Amino acid sequence: MNKKHSLKPFFNPQGVAVIGASQNPSKLGYRLAQNLSRSGYEGAVHFVNIKGGRLLGQPIHKNLADVPDPVDLAVVLIPAPFVPDIMEKCGKRGIHAAIIGSGGFREAGPEGAKLQEEMLQIADRERIRLIGPNCIGLLDTHLPIDTTFLPPPGPTPGDVAFLSQSGAICAAAIDWARGQGYGISRLISLGNQADVSETDLLEPVAEDEHTHVLALYLEGIKSGRRFVREARGVVQKKPIIALKVGKYEAGRKAVASHTGALAGQESAYNAAFRRSGVLRAKTSEEMFDQARALAWSPLPKGNQVGVLTNAGGPGVTAADALEEFGLEMAAFTEKTLSSLQEILPKAASFENPVDMLASASPDQFASCLKVLLDDPETDSVMVIYPSPPLYTAGAVAKAIIPIIHGSEKPVVVSVMGERLIQEAVEHLRAARIPEYRFPERAAAAIDALCERADLLEFAKAEPLHPPDIDKETVKELIANPGNGNIIDSQTAQRIFAAYGIRTAHTKLARSEEEAVEISQKVGLPVVLKIASSEISHKSDVGGVLLDLGDEGSIRSGYQTILRQAQNALPDAEMDGVYVQKMIPAGQEVIIGAVQDPQFGGLVMFGSGGTEVEGLKDIAFGLAPLTEKDLDYMLENTWAGRKLHGFRNLPPADIKAVREALARLAQLAADFPHIQEIEINPLRVLPEGQGAVAVDIRIKSS
Repeated sequence: MNKKHSLKPFFNPQGVAVIGASQNPSKLGYRLAQNLSRSGYEGAVHFVNIKGGRLLGQPIHKNLADVPDPVDLAVVLIPAPFVPDIMEKCGKRGIHAAIIGSGGFREAGPEGAKLQEEMLQIADRERIRLIGPNCIGLLDTHLPIDTTFLPPPGPTPGDVAFLSQSGAICAAAIDWARGQGYGISRLISLGNQADVSETDLLEPVAEDEHTHVLALYLEGIKSGRRFVREARGVVQKKPIIALKVGKYEAGRKAVASHTGALAGQESAYNAAFRRSGVLRAKTSEEMFDQARALAWSPLPKGNQVGVLTNAGGPGVTAADALEEFGLEMAAFTEKTLSSLQEILPKAASFENPVDMLASASPDQFASCLKVLLDDPETDSVMVIYPSPPLYTAGAVAKAIIPIIHGSEKPVVVSVMGERLIQEAVEHLRAARIPEYRFPERAAAAIDALCERADLLEFAKAEPLHPPDIDKETVKELIANPGNGNIIDSQTAQRIFAAYGIRTAHTKLARSEEEAVEISQKVGLPVVLKIASSEISHKSDVGGVLLDLGDEGSIRSGYQTILRQAQNALPDAEMDGVYVQKMIPAGQEVIIGAVQDPQFGGLVMFGSGGTEVEGLKDIAFGLAPLTEKDLDYMLENTWAGRKLHGFRNLPPADIKAVREALARLAQLAADFPHIQEIEINPLRVLPEGQGAVAVDIRIKSS
């Protein structure tokens, strides 16, 4: 297909041909023609239908070849079997962009999928870019143009672009936007994405001067790594918010490690969005709440929030909600407290949240808000008020709007109620100040602003590429993995050594005598572990014995391990027993990597040992990792925070953990056909003493 420049006719066509325009008002072809004609589009509009006639005062051409210039965009709404032929005719007519609203393609089953592939092959040959099929269309409120068949009224012009893989949600989004007082800049229904995908559209939509925020409704992403690359560039200029639906899925099959069991599709999406700087909304309502705040507010410089209210209960509600989001209540300076005391009666509460009392006037709202915004310890402010008993909610809104516009700090307003507050709502919306009915939603909006500021740093961070890595050795070692694609322990050690990951020296013993001989070479005490490619979790079958310090315990331990493993899994093939030098005490964590089909290498860090799947104290990042990824993974797990020291645990070698993670991530990025890698546990020794991979596992595809 052609590259990005060929998408231009979708956003600024010189002329549009509606193929399937209908004279029948009950047909979608009539609604589409009507919407386009009424949209204010100033380019040429042409109607095409083999029946001919006239529509909305214009002739209907029977053949596409008869359509006069200019025409560079076709909007197709005819039965699916006829679409491939129309693609041929578009190519001959010189039309290189088409929106296919018709259904009956891949979504309809095998025959439809075959028809879609035929259409796509023709479009490729004729150099035609396609949006759809099975989509609602595209609209731009500022050009303006409307190629959808959605019911009127359309959206009001605004600054939020909405890209959706669901057509049904588009109409609801338009109506919701109208009800919430914000406008849409562009709306694009993606349909089956036979050609043009959400990733293709990020940059062209972001280039639109009227678009301040991109909101995405996603059921999946066609090319994960490319999405991350494109989004990282776009978010430096404009925020992206994604609502990714379909969170829950059946567990993955045939996994050989805890990492494989715990890494799911959603872990990959979360890591990808974080790396690319994309905010992830939990609900449709949250997505549009966040979009409004990001479109209308500056970003805060920190997470210290001031709360100003005329009612105590909502103030406490706000404090709870802010803390739940991980934000902090600002500690006001003495100057701020003194200024508030000069404005408010003695019965007021001057500490954060500031309760001005129900009698607070519009002037007091405005004066106190200015004081909070001037406070150097306050990064943003939430104003909360039910309609005051002595004044109108509208009067308060008018008083605080100039104060908000005069500050570089963000302010969100929770004006509580419904009928009594409508004047205030209208004033705030006209002034482009985000307002919400309840403090919890206002807190979520402030959190989105703070998260946007944080995610900008994630998107700027560059992947780490650790030095002294021997890729050629690993290529040779994994060329023929054998053993059902589970790489033997000896080879796994050499792979880790090639990437600078420290492992506990381990050798395979096939007899008691060998076990004793190896123990004497590595030094006592030792650990014995069952050696079998068919046993993933050795301790579950009694396949691990620790701290064996003499020949007798090693001999008996060898036989005990084999017997217990065979009793647990009689059909499993036993290769012998691994003998490993006993590693000094330290904190235990798990690190691992799997290959995600969409996003590639996905790295895990968390609490290790036997309870990893039960605790699920884990965090993920995309390989290769950045310093910001490492910060996130360690700060957002108990395993990572505990490395700083806890009660009787001394501080551990965090630097060594970070290096091990970075090197493991590079291994996963360099060799996509290594399906799973796991170190459980990675024993982290005290500061300056490093970290050692105690139990290792690699599965190649």
